[in-house]
Amino acid sequence: MHIAQGVMKALNNKADWFAQLNNKMGGDLTQIQTVGKYMVEVWKAVGMDLSKVEFLSSSEEINKRPEEYWTLVMDIVRKNSLKRIVRCSQIMGRSEADDLTAAQIFYPCMQCADIFFLKADICQLGMGQRKVNMLAREYCDSKRKPIVLSHKMMPGLLEGQEKMSKSDPNSAIFMEDSEAEVTTGNPCFEYARFIVLPWVGHFDVLRPADHGGDKRYVSVVELAADYEEGALHPGDLKAGLSRHLNAILQPVRDHFENSEEAMELLKKVKSYKVTK
Repeated sequence: MHIAQGVMKALNNKADWFAQLNNKMGGDLTQIQTVGKYMVEVWKAVGMDLSKVEFLSSSEEINKRPEEYWTLVMDIVRKNSLKRIVRCSQIMGRSEADDLTAAQIFYPCMQCADIFFLKADICQLGMGQRKVNMLAREYCDSKRKPIVLSHKMMPGLLEGQEKMSKSDPNSAIFMEDSEAEVTTGNPCFEYARFIVLPWVGHFDVLRPADHGGDKRYVSVVELAADYEEGALHPGDLKAGLSRHLNAILQPVRDHFENSEEAMELLKKVKSYKVTK
């Protein structure tokens, strides 16, 4: 799990059959469900209040009321053109030009159906999922339109990469990465703005007195102003970011080092072949 899914999901508070439809982990449902357990361990370690969160398995929920669910899916399928559904392929990390499988055509229809099947008032997902959220708003009765709350996608670590990708180890900060792995070149300001400040409530820069001394930023406006004016050197920003990120990630590292069950789960997940 990379940091956008780990920390930002815990700040903002996918499912087994959907991962299978999109051929994640080679479409192996057992492996997908194991990865799901690993994700819960990460959120637990990073401080998510699990007493206020319920994790649902798509396959289990659908199998409780299959007639209701598949009738809804078929209605969505019937009321939309193939072209309209293909436009939603971005939600799976695909593009309209890709050679999509029949399962990947079904995926957006099912994700749209989930919103109404679960009677969700708010669709809280990343910007990469907005096309299926809009599909849901187009489909439904005006009295039952869900609120779409789209969160920012964190940029990848490679040049020109707009979205962090867990399938490319060089592009992401992973939740159990070591300190040395975190201290690398990355889009520092974006991470300071969207992860550190919301999570910690401030951003500290530690410098010698002759280089401006230590400073605590409590707002992105203040941080941006100093950075743009040159009062905050990129090197100091990067050092501060590395320190804060490592502090945020340390409980996750500790959890996977100290819990035998979590460690075994992580080993199992790392042994799987990741498929896009």
